[in-house]
Amino acid sequence: MDNSTCTLLYFTCPFPAITPRTSSSLRPITRFPTKVPSCRASLALSDAEGAEKVTLSEGRPKFKWVEAGRRATEAQKEAIAKLPWKMTKRCKALMRQIICFSGEGELADLLGAWVRIMKPKRADWLAVLKELKLSNHPLYLEVAELALPEKSFEANVRDYTKLIHSYGKQNQLTDAEKTLFTLKERGFTCDQVALTALLDMYSKAGDFSKAKETFEEIKLLDEPPDKRSYGAMIMACIRAGKLEEGEALLQEMSDQEITAGSEVYKALLRAYSVMGHAKGAQRAFDAIQLAGIVPDSRICGLLINAYSIAGLSERAHSAFENMRRVGIKPNDKCVALVVGAYEKEGKLSSALKFLMCLERDGISLGREASERLAAWFRRLGVVQEVELVLREFASVEAGANEHCIL
Repeated sequence: MDNSTCTLLYFTCPFPAITPRTSSSLRPITRFPTKVPSCRASLALSDAEGAEKVTLSEGRPKFKWVEAGRRATEAQKEAIAKLPWKMTKRCKALMRQIICFSGEGELADLLGAWVRIMKPKRADWLAVLKELKLSNHPLYLEVAELALPEKSFEANVRDYTKLIHSYGKQNQLTDAEKTLFTLKERGFTCDQVALTALLDMYSKAGDFSKAKETFEEIKLLDEPPDKRSYGAMIMACIRAGKLEEGEALLQEMSDQEITAGSEVYKALLRAYSVMGHAKGAQRAFDAIQLAGIVPDSRICGLLINAYSIAGLSERAHSAFENMRRVGIKPNDKCVALVVGAYEKEGKLSSALKFLMCLERDGISLGREASERLAAWFRRLGVVQEVELVLREFASVEAGANEHCIL
């Protein structure tokens, strides 16, 4: 509604009739027309910036649109000034109200007044919610929840799904579950997208039992689980430490020719790496390559770390050489991991040979690898002796000019 007009309501106020004492004392009952302004929309939209409560005859509080924003703080004025110039007047009117909302009164009454006066459409609701989300406004979720039952909003399943997902990001599990219950209560069919949003929320919250229960509910739907549903469940397995179950789901995806996202494979490899589970890390690394994901220095570093923690220094060094062989440039972290693997097994001589090979190939030690090596030498108390050994290695390498074979 672009322009507002003031509607005048006419009603009659009957006065009680006077009981006649005589026939000559009778007076006619006079009905006086009374004009009462009803400001359903008493201001132009550009001035409709505030709200005050009006108590109706039935005692229910109602908001009417009046000028507001005069007492706005500088921060609020700045936020109002940043509203998109393409936004419609009715949307800006509500945004000004929300920005200046002090918490006095109910937000539902404010939105109800906006609906009655401005007659918004779905596009207006979406524009307001988009702006609130982009500005990270604290009332975004509350406004989104209050918008769902409004007829003018024309809510669909996706609107509920977005709200569930937003609640999940804020770790508000109770509110998300309540939204799902409301979705079903209002006759909407709970589809795979909505359940996957709930599954992802349980996964991130570490609630494996509810995540698994939701995944089983997805399996009962007409359509089989998709990439997102599988991915969310695998991540739930990884967070719960049930890595073999996660691998089984990956294999199930592969059998159905569904490829998981690279972040799922990396998360599985990282989990095995931290545990020092060398075989599991190698399986995850192989699965990454079979999925067509090209390993980089970080992915290779996770595999090397698994061998390092497991005390398999030769396998760690072999993985390091393999990445160089296929053209992946090792970073300093990878070098430090190989040094750490040798340190764990006390193989100082092998570590020095490894470092001499790197120096010959033009790979210098970075800060992390140097600090790791220096700390190892200090614990052994052989700093000066190591300098002599390095010189001997250098002279041997220069004279023999042969390849490093470890």
